[in-house]
Amino acid sequence: MNKAQLVEAIADKLGGRQQAADAVDAVLDAMVRSVVAGERVSVTGFGSFEKVDRPARYARNPQTGERVRVKKTSVPRFRAGQGFKDLVAGTKKLPKGGEVSVKKAPKGSLSGGVTAKKATTKKAAAKKAAAKRTAAKKTVAKKATAAKKAAAKKTTTAKKTAAKKTAAKKTAAKKATAKKTAPAKKAAAKKAPARKASARKTTAKKTTARKK
Repeated sequence: MNKAQLVEAIADKLGGRQQAADAVDAVLDAMVRSVVAGERVSVTGFGSFEKVDRPARYARNPQTGERVRVKKTSVPRFRAGQGFKDLVAGTKKLPKGGEVSVKKAPKGSLSGGVTAKKATTKKAAAKKAAAKRTAAKKTVAKKATAAKKAAAKKTTTAKKTAAKKTAAKKTAAKKATAKKTAPAKKAAAKKAPARKASARKTTAKKTTARKK
């Protein structure tokens, strides 16, 4: 049975082929969307559909026998319910009238509003949580950057201050050395003329003695 035949099979019960086609499309769409979102779709007495993750693995190409790397992927899985299994195995007989005995859902569970609201609420909560995490990461990054800039400024300021102090010390040492050297030079300059005059007097005395 394909989709068109399924629609024809339930058309009389739903009041027409168009209504049946819309119903089949709506059911399949809802099931596919739920499984893709990672939710488990369970129909009591029929079975359940769920998303299964397959890890990366190695397989063999059936044509060449070559070992091939298969990437991680997700696949849909259907597990038949016990009632479905019993009917297929023949331990239970199909009821007369053409309707399979599947348990009816409780009142209010098929309204669709509750499920849709829950899904929407979960998605909104996930988005808010992701936004909060992103904001927190940005705040931490900004604080770290500000701390680094402040530390760099302090280091630069400390280096400049140390350089200024060193330059001031060198200047003071030069001035002190100049002050100490100036009196010594003046004294040496005063002593030099005195020595020259003394030498001249001694030379004059020797000359006079020779003449006599």
